[in-house]
Amino acid sequence: MNEIWLYLLFFLVAFFYSSIGHGGASGYLAVMALLNFSPAVMKPTSLLLNTLVSFVAFVSFYRAGHFKSKLLWPLIAASIPFAFIGSIMPVSDLIYKKLLGAVLLISILRLLYQNAEKPLVPTPKWYVLFLIGALIGLVSGMIGMGGGILLAPVLLLMRWSTQKQTAAICAIFIFLNSVSGMVGQIKTGFPLSTQIINIVIIVLAGGWLGAYTGSKKLNERGMKYMLAVVLIMASMKLLFV
Repeated sequence: MNEIWLYLLFFLVAFFYSSIGHGGASGYLAVMALLNFSPAVMKPTSLLLNTLVSFVAFVSFYRAGHFKSKLLWPLIAASIPFAFIGSIMPVSDLIYKKLLGAVLLISILRLLYQNAEKPLVPTPKWYVLFLIGALIGLVSGMIGMGGGILLAPVLLLMRWSTQKQTAAICAIFIFLNSVSGMVGQIKTGFPLSTQIINIVIIVLAGGWLGAYTGSKKLNERGMKYMLAVVLIMASMKLLFV
């Protein structure tokens, strides 16, 4: 029964997150926290799944014509090296769980946030994007995620990109940061779940379907709230247990 829940939740996470241009790391981490995966396995597993699904998402949104490259390059130039630095920084299990719980709460706000249609503002100076990319890269590398769950609210709240442009930018941002984080993680060990092959198949299927759905503008509000409940449960467990 636990395996059925495991595969179902991973599929749903990949489906929903890829539909908004994300790889799903925060969701995978939430599922693994709920099912008592060890912290040593959680980080590399989330990085691997994040890399695969974010690439699938980027391809879908790029083909749909939503990629705004001008915003990406300063963010990537800073985030990739800082994601590597974060991935090799020693973090105790206690600090890891508390930091992850806080990030999951941020992701809940991101899931529930409804972006109103407003005019976009001009692209900021490169050094502003560089600083944002560095901060997001460092945090994402430390906790084993691509950083899209942190980047998307910034882009949307500052009105630097539309919802679909944000999805495309976040997808490639997550992919490149996840690759950088994986390189750093390999240097410190890369233990994976014994079920990783089945999990990869499940999330690729969910990721492909979700990315296709998202690029066609299908709204899945029910899944958004269901995943928000999963994230709330996981974050409460990490922060207070």
